[in-house]
Amino acid sequence: MKKFHNNNDNFLFSHKDLLLMTGSILILLVALCASIFIGNDSVRAGELINALFGGGKGTSAELILYKVRIPRALAALFCGGGLAVAGLLLQLTLNNTLASPGVLGINAGAGFFVLLAGLVFPYSVAAKQLSAFLGALLTALFVYGISYKAGVSKTTLILSGVAVSSLFAAGSNTIITIFPSAVTDKNAFSLGGLSGATGIAVAVTCLMIIAGTIFSLILSRGIGLFSLGDEVAAGLGLNINLYRLLAIICAAFISAAAVSVCGLISFVGLLVPNLVRMITKPRTLANIFLCFFAGGILLLICDTLARQLFYPYELPVGLFLSFLGAPFFIYILIVKRRRLSL
Repeated sequence: MKKFHNNNDNFLFSHKDLLLMTGSILILLVALCASIFIGNDSVRAGELINALFGGGKGTSAELILYKVRIPRALAALFCGGGLAVAGLLLQLTLNNTLASPGVLGINAGAGFFVLLAGLVFPYSVAAKQLSAFLGALLTALFVYGISYKAGVSKTTLILSGVAVSSLFAAGSNTIITIFPSAVTDKNAFSLGGLSGATGIAVAVTCLMIIAGTIFSLILSRGIGLFSLGDEVAAGLGLNINLYRLLAIICAAFISAAAVSVCGLISFVGLLVPNLVRMITKPRTLANIFLCFFAGGILLLICDTLARQLFYPYELPVGLFLSFLGAPFFIYILIVKRRRLSL
């Protein structure tokens, strides 16, 4: 990739960034512990802690801890963090605060291809992961292509995403209706849920999201220049087409990994990046870390509440995120309409 000039101050960590990251990590650890040890099962928190430190071999506490609680908590952490990072990448490279994997239809495309893979290869984790990535990538490129043909603007991009998302959502609902066995829990998949987050799928997803996040950190210097506008970024030596394509591929890769485990969770990629950018300066590297931590915190808390509030019933975690994300989406449309220049 061609070398380009930039202001290193935009990519270094400030004291405020370090303070925010330290606080985020502490909150993340508390949320992670709460997700693992708080529950309404017959197994008490003390038994789970004992099993964590090697006690209670072969007990139900050990089984619940390692087969249910820890995989689910890790899935919430990494899926939430990954979707937030993917949303940040899309917002920066497309210079659009409304861009996110959910709004642009990337999640819906990945979910549709996951269901297709589930029909053909019902027991293959690798097939579902690969299909999710192909679906997310093709959807992202399709939406961007439609927007480009219709005249690239923030309005056409969002409208294209909404249209494509509706198309894939209809396709997913058709598959679920005709082939109910394609997904274990229809509501959990359609709204987003972590009840099925167990086994090798969680491990593969975590590794994919870690790889995608590391790649986003590598791209951070170039991505940060998009805020200056395409012409200025190109004048500084940035290959804008290459970096935009790589960022979209990275966002699709991360989103696909998350969707394959947690279903069609919305608004994490919209809500978290906007909140992070409201409280920090435009330091791309720091914002990626903060988005990952904040996204993990948000999904961990929402999942814990989804399990606890209406016990013995469990609500899809996507319901809580919709209650949070939809008003925030409206806020951006109304309060920031001049800045968006729709």
